[in-house]
Amino acid sequence: MPHPRHWFAGVDLPQRLAVGFSGGADSTALLLALAAAGHQVVAWHVDHGWHAGSVRVADALQAKAAGWGIEFHRVRLDPPSGKNREAEARKARFAQFVAWGEAQGIATLCLAQQRNDQAETVCMRLLQGAGPAGCAGMRAGRLWQGLNIVRPLLHIGRGEVEQVLLAAGVDWVEDASNRDTTLLRNRIRHQLFPAARSAGIDPVELFCRWQAQAVRLSAQLQWLADEIGLEMRQGAAVVGWDAWQSSPAAVRAVVLQRMSASLFGEGAVLGRRHILLAEAWRGQGGRAGIDLTRSRLFRDREYLHLARAEVSLPDMLR
Repeated sequence: MPHPRHWFAGVDLPQRLAVGFSGGADSTALLLALAAAGHQVVAWHVDHGWHAGSVRVADALQAKAAGWGIEFHRVRLDPPSGKNREAEARKARFAQFVAWGEAQGIATLCLAQQRNDQAETVCMRLLQGAGPAGCAGMRAGRLWQGLNIVRPLLHIGRGEVEQVLLAAGVDWVEDASNRDTTLLRNRIRHQLFPAARSAGIDPVELFCRWQAQAVRLSAQLQWLADEIGLEMRQGAAVVGWDAWQSSPAAVRAVVLQRMSASLFGEGAVLGRRHILLAEAWRGQGGRAGIDLTRSRLFRDREYLHLARAEVSLPDMLR
């Protein structure tokens, strides 16, 4: 397969790395393009068991990888059973990626999300009521539990990816779950975006423009949140009450998310209802404390504390 050199321009990648390989057009193109660029690639395939034929798909992908001379690892997980199947599957998938990375001595994982996926993500988060940080979309690079996650195709459109494969005579798998319109992302992809195009609007350009604006706005909010010092005391995340409560609402939300991440680790965020509950509590003077599912927010004199739910409140706040 030809190596589209501009795909990886400016991206610093190690010689040995892994690719999350679903068998779809994007991950197939990324896997082969990295191999053509001279990288020693390892294909990681996670089967979530969402449809009966997933084992046959995994078998076919393993045979393809063998034909390409690419190392292949697979696992089948129990299907997610909760209300948010996508979130459950993502959590389980990344846990498996981290485990593989540790076992195989691989520090970098490349994922194949591209520009259309970014636009769908931003649209979905807007519909879910996310703020600038959520609408900043997927990052091109991040560190997750010791594994370097890289998305080198976020500037490439889905059409270009498929054209490269077609020109090379390489086929790919169409995942049946991508047609499941009970999932919000698929309703956006197959219903909302086509309707926008019919109205003369390019939804990918539209939401990628908003994503770029959200990145800039989020950076400004992070800078303002830096002015509010956060520290850990006796297992609680603590900030100054006056500095927090006098800040703009968007900055207060960023600080609360930082406090949550300090308690539970990166990726642990408070839901929108928790942020609204905290705002209502602040508006009432911040007396005593409030429960936020796994955590408790309370004011102790001149400080605001966020502690795990099992931590007892000071006697004066009972």
